[in-house]
Amino acid sequence: MDSKTMVTSTKPARFQLADIPASLVVFLVAVPLALGIANASGAPIASGLIGCIVGGIVAGAIAGAPLQVTGPAAGLTVLVFGMVQKFGWTTMCAISVIAGIFQLCFGALKIARACLMISPAVVHGMLAGIGLTIALAQSQVLLGGKPRPAALLNLQALPAEIGELFTHPTTPEVHATILGLVTIAILIGWGYLPAKVRLIPAALVSVLTATILGNLFFTEAPRVAIKDGPLFAFQMPQLPADVLGFFVAALTIAVVASVESLLCAVATDKLHNGKRANLDRELIGQGAANTISGLLGGMPVTGVIVRSAANIAAGAKTNVSAILHGVWITLFVLVATPQLNRIPLAALAGLLIHVGVRLVNLHHIKELHRHKEVIVYAVTSLGVAFVNLLAGVGFGIGLAVILLLVRVKEPRRVLDLKISGEPTALTITGILDFLAVPKLTAALAKIPTGTKATIELNADFMDHAAYEALHSWQQTHQRTGGTVEINEAHTPWYGDAQRGKPRVTRN
Repeated sequence: MDSKTMVTSTKPARFQLADIPASLVVFLVAVPLALGIANASGAPIASGLIGCIVGGIVAGAIAGAPLQVTGPAAGLTVLVFGMVQKFGWTTMCAISVIAGIFQLCFGALKIARACLMISPAVVHGMLAGIGLTIALAQSQVLLGGKPRPAALLNLQALPAEIGELFTHPTTPEVHATILGLVTIAILIGWGYLPAKVRLIPAALVSVLTATILGNLFFTEAPRVAIKDGPLFAFQMPQLPADVLGFFVAALTIAVVASVESLLCAVATDKLHNGKRANLDRELIGQGAANTISGLLGGMPVTGVIVRSAANIAAGAKTNVSAILHGVWITLFVLVATPQLNRIPLAALAGLLIHVGVRLVNLHHIKELHRHKEVIVYAVTSLGVAFVNLLAGVGFGIGLAVILLLVRVKEPRRVLDLKISGEPTALTITGILDFLAVPKLTAALAKIPTGTKATIELNADFMDHAAYEALHSWQQTHQRTGGTVEINEAHTPWYGDAQRGKPRVTRN
């Protein structure tokens, strides 16, 4: 096939008026989340806003995934908290700078698709473990106290904290708990309201309501404390004595942030019919944003699915929406910083508890259970929550590989992908597992958008990751005007999974 037909246009889409209201919606969603994530990470509150500004403007301008919104993410909270406790905030800023440089290198080397070589069970388990850690830590803030440095310590302390609240309550603790529970109640109840009402971001409404109640009635609840105007968080990054540990921390942030951003970009592509994400360019954008955010005293950033989904739902058409949301936050910081000090910390804790609990996604658990991979999910999530993030992910990857070896005892054919003809035909033979996903997605990306495509599938084995990659591509290709016909020779791996009865071992 002529290579020219295999490439979609790389010209940026032109600004459209719909980007303006969409950017305002994202701005309203981003501000309370950024404040809450910064507080949960042990970082200066203002660093979350700086991360939002830089993520929106810098990553948005480079725009490898045009409708993705970049900013501080719950998925990095556990890592950042641990590094702040170990190295201090100024060194954490330096870690962000070096992590960004690593990401720039990843993008320049065009290894973005290799970051997708992780079992979905491990990814979802990692997010669930992070969510559990966040919820346990922020429950202490909701009860008027301070989080312990480990999830297990927070879990052990929770019964005593609740008992103390009922037996020897103090006014600040009672006020904080009431405001936190009000925030959570609004966030849960908002989903049951009419669609037109839900156009207003629930995060904004919940935090604003708790702030008003806190300033009128529950005045002794602890508040956000921001000082010295718009450049309040600026501190020059510093290198620590432990140089090796410093670079390991930076590489860890770079890898986790890259994987989260790329997964978000892939998920965002499923939500719209516009230009598809350029994953290598997205890594360069993320790297530039993290480098600049660290230099300015901001938090490390990633692509964030909550903000990206809100952006698309609000009608965004181009990357201008993400850029503008960063501009609005900048203006907000310059004008309204003193008003942020009225926000109760318990309101932000309630918001983060809700976010953390939602990271334990029941739909993903059910899907992984059907594919007999829920054990990988459980081991990863518990390892992340009660050991540490790297150990949990390591446990999960190791178990996923063992499970794969048990299922595919005697592989007969190495994966082979051949693309030919017009209309496009992609012939796939051999074993399709999570290790093959980068190669599979690269081949599928060569099929021109909006065309007729035929997939000749002759697989010896297909796992959940490969099925998800192929199925997601099929849905996206059809939504953008193309057609897909999948023909399976011999064992119907894809067909069985599509019918909700996946095979998990080879006959």
